[in-house]
Amino acid sequence: MSDVTALLVHQERNPPPDLLAALAHEDVTVSVRAPDEAMGGDGSPAPDADVLLAPAGMAPRTVRELSRRMSESGRNPIVVVYAEDEFTAIEQHIRLGHDYLVPPFLPPLVRARLRSCYERAKLSRTMEEVEAHAELLSYERELQIGRAIQEGFLPEGLPTPEGWDLDVRFSPARKVAGDFYDVFEMVNRRRLALIVADVCDKGVGAALFMALIRSLLRHTAENSGLQSLMTTHQAVAADPGAGSGGKPGPSHVIPVVGATPLMNAVVGTNGYLTRNHSGQGYFATMFFSVLDPATGNLVYINGGHNPPMLVAREGGEPRPLEPTGPAVGVIPDCEFALGHATLRPGDTLFVYTDGVPEARDEQGEFFGDERVLALLREPAPSGRVLLERVEAALKEHTGSAEQHDDITMMAVHRKAA
Repeated sequence: MSDVTALLVHQERNPPPDLLAALAHEDVTVSVRAPDEAMGGDGSPAPDADVLLAPAGMAPRTVRELSRRMSESGRNPIVVVYAEDEFTAIEQHIRLGHDYLVPPFLPPLVRARLRSCYERAKLSRTMEEVEAHAELLSYERELQIGRAIQEGFLPEGLPTPEGWDLDVRFSPARKVAGDFYDVFEMVNRRRLALIVADVCDKGVGAALFMALIRSLLRHTAENSGLQSLMTTHQAVAADPGAGSGGKPGPSHVIPVVGATPLMNAVVGTNGYLTRNHSGQGYFATMFFSVLDPATGNLVYINGGHNPPMLVAREGGEPRPLEPTGPAVGVIPDCEFALGHATLRPGDTLFVYTDGVPEARDEQGEFFGDERVLALLREPAPSGRVLLERVEAALKEHTGSAEQHDDITMMAVHRKAA
C-alpha cells in the first residue's frame, strides 16, 4: 500500500507505537497531527490524505467536520477510528458508517482492515461515478430532445418572393437557444413577416420561453386578419426614396396592410407575458417587421432590439432602424410605435442579435459594433454574400474561444432590377 497516505490524529501527537509500526510496515505514508492542528486552528491548510485515522474518543461531529475539510482538497478520505482502550466509544462511530481498528495493531490485521476499507471506498466511488455518468447521459439526452423540439419551432424553409433574396445564420451557444427567427407569409400571402428575437439569458429556461413567444407571435399575426387597411400609428420620419429608417415622428393615417396583425401580435404577446410570467423574469428583445414584396415598403416594431441596419445598394454608412418600444414582456400595457422604411432595388436589411457584437476572442475582447458597421459599409450583391462576410469575420475574431451567446443573423436583399 505504498501509494496510500494517511492522516493520523492524536491529542498529544503520540499515537500507539505499534499502530505506527504497522502502518510503516505497509509503506503507508503517515502524517501525525493534533486535533486543533488538523482542524486548521493554527491557520494551516486542509490536510490531504486517502485515510483519516481518528481516535475513538473524538466526537463524531468533529470527525465529520475534519473529513469534510479534507475533502476540500478533492479527495474524500476513508474514515477509520482507532481505539486503545475506549472501546465503547467506537459504537457511535460505527452507526455513522466509520470503520475501526482495535489492538493488537499487527501489520497483517491493519493491512487487511485498510485494504477492505480502501476497496469498499473505491467501489463506492465507482458507483457514484457510474450514477453521475448515467445522470449526465440522461441530461444530454433531454437536451437533444429539447434541441430537436426547438428546431421544429424554426421555419424549415424561407419563403422568398420573386425579386428577393433571404438568408439566415443561426448558431446556439448551447444545445438549446434563447434566440429565434421566423419568416412566414400573411395577409393572404400578400405580405412577408420577418422576426428576429433574443430571449434574455440562455439555456433550457430561455429555450422554453423562446418556444412560447414564437408561438404567440405567429399565431396572433396569422389569425388577426385584415381588420383595417388604414392604420393610425406613429410613422417613422423617413425618406422612402432614400430607403432610410428613422425615429418615430408625428401621427399619420397611411395605408399599411399587415400593420394591424403586427401590432396585435406584439401587444398581445407582451400582455400575456406580463400577466402570466412576470415572476420568471424572462423577456425578449425583438425586431418584427412586415414586408410588402411588391414595393419594398417595411412596417416594423423594434422592441428594445439591436437596431437592424439598412445597407444601401451603393454602400456607405448603413442606416439603423431604432427601437420603437421596450423589450416584450417587461412593462404591462406599454405602447409600441410602428416604424417604416423602404428597401430599394439593391438594398439589404441586416438583422442580428447581440451575440454578434458581443462575440469574444481568446483574450475576452468583444467583436464590437464598429467591426459590424465596417462590414456593412460595403454593398452586398445578395443576402448570402453579406452573411458569409460577417460570419467569416466572426470566426477570424473568435478563433478557438468558447461561444458565450447565441448568434442569429438575417439578411433581406431586394435584387437589383
